[in-house]
Amino acid sequence: MKYAVIKTGGKQYRVAEGETLTVEKINIEEGKPVEFDQVLLLVKDGQVEVGTPVLKAKVKGTVKDQAKDKKIRVSRFKAKTQYRRTVGHRQPVTVVRIEKIFG
Repeated sequence: MKYAVIKTGGKQYRVAEGETLTVEKINIEEGKPVEFDQVLLLVKDGQVEVGTPVLKAKVKGTVKDQAKDKKIRVSRFKAKTQYRRTVGHRQPVTVVRIEKIFG
């Protein structure tokens, strides 16, 4: 099995070919290709390559959707003053289908 660990949007994701991945928003239109070049780890047929800090490998995919993540609620509360505020937030995300891992 071949998989990689990539870094995008300040987070790290384990990806394999054919997977669908939800990452922080990338400004690329739907249906266009996207390339991740910050590959931190690559596993191919049981052999592990670890980058210091990154490898000369690439992960290519296709943008499937630009959407919003599920809503989170943020509450503020101060005791004894009857102060309560609740706001919601939906983070914009990009859905990517991983096509090929090169490395």
